[in-house]
Amino acid sequence: MKTSDYIVNAINRLPKGYVFTYEDFNGKVKSKEAIIKALNRMAVSGKIEKLAKGKFYKPEETVFGKLEPPKQQIVKDLLEENGKTVGYLTGLSIYNEQGLTTQVNNTIQIGKNEMRPTFKRGRFTISFIKQKNIITKENIPLLQILDAVNRIKKIPDTTLNDSVLRLTEIIRNLSEKDISTLQRLSLKYPPATRALVGAMMEFLKIGEPEMLKKSLNAISTYRYPNLERVLPTAKYWNIK
Repeated sequence: MKTSDYIVNAINRLPKGYVFTYEDFNGKVKSKEAIIKALNRMAVSGKIEKLAKGKFYKPEETVFGKLEPPKQQIVKDLLEENGKTVGYLTGLSIYNEQGLTTQVNNTIQIGKNEMRPTFKRGRFTISFIKQKNIITKENIPLLQILDAVNRIKKIPDTTLNDSVLRLTEIIRNLSEKDISTLQRLSLKYPPATRALVGAMMEFLKIGEPEMLKKSLNAISTYRYPNLERVLPTAKYWNIK
């Protein structure tokens, strides 16, 4: 089978929105130059789309035009290495999914233990948020919640109080086990984040908020103006 025919058949079997590179065909095609030429020809013809240098995807056609790949696909090489989870979508990447904002952003933020510089991939800006906890597939949803609390003043197109109400509702629906894990993970976040998580948990009467209170300096104060309107327990956590 010709190289071009093999690549076409292989791509036809891929799901829509799947991001692939030249390396995906290395095992079956000996000539890297032939792979590059075939993929570039397909991109020019519109059969596939080019995301960034050396990265392509098979677009999904809709009445509104071609859909871009899911964010998870766009940065999958930054989320997993040799089968191990090393990063996760967070911040601006998922505020919309969390119900915190209606705004959709072209910045993809990734939580990682090791920071790296911001860079561009196609029309997307890829930036990174430092995560001090060990990252596992199981704790990613909880880290995403804590990241949102930590950066609550930077959530676009909403208010502080609305964000607190939404996050309180998200925490309310966690299992007892997840609440316990959330508390433990929050200990590696800044004091202001721990105070806000503690105030929400005390308000909901869940978990062991006293554990978080003991981790805080008794004379420190945290600036979240007018939060008592939606979170009456805020005053007991020196939130002003």
